[in-house]
Amino acid sequence: MTTQDSPEIEVILAQPRGFCAGVERAIDIVERALVKYGAPVYVRHEIVHNKHVVDTLKERGAIFVEEIDEVPAGAVTVFSAHGVSQKVEEGAELRALDVLDATCPLVTKVHKEGRRYAAKGYDIVLVGHLGHPEVEGTLGQIPGTVHVISEPEEVDTLNVGNPDAVAFVTQTTLSVNDTKDVIAALRKRFPNIIGPDTRDICYATQNRQTAVIELSKQVDLLLVVGAHNSSNSNRLREIGENFGLPSFLIQNADDLKREWLGGVKRIGLTAGASAPEKLVQETINRLRETHTVSVRTLDGVEENVHFKLPPELSDVPRPAGAMKAWGEAAQR
Repeated sequence: MTTQDSPEIEVILAQPRGFCAGVERAIDIVERALVKYGAPVYVRHEIVHNKHVVDTLKERGAIFVEEIDEVPAGAVTVFSAHGVSQKVEEGAELRALDVLDATCPLVTKVHKEGRRYAAKGYDIVLVGHLGHPEVEGTLGQIPGTVHVISEPEEVDTLNVGNPDAVAFVTQTTLSVNDTKDVIAALRKRFPNIIGPDTRDICYATQNRQTAVIELSKQVDLLLVVGAHNSSNSNRLREIGENFGLPSFLIQNADDLKREWLGGVKRIGLTAGASAPEKLVQETINRLRETHTVSVRTLDGVEENVHFKLPPELSDVPRPAGAMKAWGEAAQR
């Protein structure tokens, strides 16, 4: 409990932070499915990369599985926001699963672009991290030859069928800044390469990184609320490190360590696109146990993006009190 002698600290919040529209839609699909069909509703893989979100949905009746064959035949099943391969879709059809697809529309757009390039006979370069669920799903959605790379140095080792018939797509959780060096190397080696406009890069990833760049100029310490397996959360932490800041990725307030705060006057606080605002506010409250805390929010982009729900859920209300588990969205 703070006293008059408690050290003062200022918390500066990034704007925007936390849930993006794709994450909100995915969670909304699970919540409304539970209302319409009742428990259990099965979800393949983590609906989004956040333990608090997954655990909360488990409490409401969602059952998370790794593979489709773990789901009882005919059961209501949700595909995660990261997307799935065509093989998974076919497996769900064979088991007569009642599927609700929570794939982020921006990920679906990448799938469609990849298939369009493949239909023209292009070798496709997927700029992303091999093993990430989104990349695995995208690989399984594009027929033909797909090369996955993440670093500019890998461009020289690419073995393509026709250097004049190469296209690229990118993992959505990478920003323009994350991909620019790789794309520049691709354009240098393959002058006729085609790919999406930079405006097609995920708006949420770019906005959150831009906000952290500005935040890092003003603080002594950066805290990023997010999961350790979240690509976009890890990148936010790396941005702080690139500014020479002590930067830490925390899952929740329990991960906060008092020794990080010695001599710190200003803390920058943000959250990855899968992390609910509730965890940000709990982190602030934990700081108030030992410090006199003032809070302000940086000026930044106000996101007003909303993605449509599957038609079978559009008239289903969210359960009462659902938003309380997540807190007010950062941009609202």
